[in-house]
Amino acid sequence: MTDPDLQKNDPGQASEPVVSKPYVMPDDPEPGSVEAMAKEVAESRDKMLRTLAEMENLRKRTSREVADARMYGITGFARDILDIADNLQRALDALPDEVRDNADAGLKALIEGVELTERSLLNTLEKNGVKKFDPSGGKFDPNFQQAMFEVPDASVPSGTVVQVVQSGFMIGDRILRPALVGVSKGGAKPQAATAANGNEPNSAA
Repeated sequence: MTDPDLQKNDPGQASEPVVSKPYVMPDDPEPGSVEAMAKEVAESRDKMLRTLAEMENLRKRTSREVADARMYGITGFARDILDIADNLQRALDALPDEVRDNADAGLKALIEGVELTERSLLNTLEKNGVKKFDPSGGKFDPNFQQAMFEVPDASVPSGTVVQVVQSGFMIGDRILRPALVGVSKGGAKPQAATAANGNEPNSAA
């Protein structure tokens, strides 16, 4: 019999090389395992969802840009058209009421023609997203109006639009042209003035 110790120490006996397995991190499954395949599937799914989300955001952004180009692409042209609308309005405002009332058939036809042209022009602008607005009686808003002068008027609160010199226009939800207005400079009410002087009003006996 062959002595195991002699066989172990025999230089002529070839020993099999020992191959160590590569170190695998605890969270990193072995290649080819079910866990590794599941991880690859999860990563691919995550990449696909991210790509779909980016494509959806791009689609929405493109749709918004197309809608804005459609709506606001005529801004310069619309501003030029407003000059025509202003001239038609000035022509109508220049006619005194007595002239209108006593006008002959020809003049009345001319006035009606100008009024019809103005209405048609405003309707066409509105169909294209340009709308006229009149801030009369409302609170002055510098985002939509431009104050031209103040009007002393104690009957309304200070800062009320009491006169519109030129109408304003919106295009979509943006201001195309602010309205030119006169704003009230209201006087203080009697009670408010008394309280400001530090005196209490007398109570009724």
